[in-house]
Amino acid sequence: MTQKIVVKVTMNGEKSRSKALQIVVGLSGVESASLKGDDKSQIEVTGDGFDPVKLTSKLRKSVGHTELVSVSAVGGEKKDEKKVENKDEVKPAAYVWPYNQPLYVYQELPSYGYAQHHDPCAIM
Repeated sequence: MTQKIVVKVTMNGEKSRSKALQIVVGLSGVESASLKGDDKSQIEVTGDGFDPVKLTSKLRKSVGHTELVSVSAVGGEKKDEKKVENKDEVKPAAYVWPYNQPLYVYQELPSYGYAQHHDPCAIM
């Protein structure tokens, strides 16, 4: 799903703007990034499969105060039609191991022919 986010970043000059854009474009899944707003303090990012929270935390660490303004999905009607068609198909359920069950299987060891009350003492 392609998404469009707008991030407001406190940037002092051209150097911090280019640094912020480098960080944004360096993330995997980002298709485009552009400056937006009157004072060019907002970055509009469009892409697929990237985490907006991860993006804002990286910008906070390297550039300055960062605020996530909006997150919205971008897509046409064709994608919605495909989703409706695929809803009729039955997907197999994934098996989840219950938490109260052990992850091992108990198995008794073979006795190798010894009697249960085998007494090693021959005198008694």
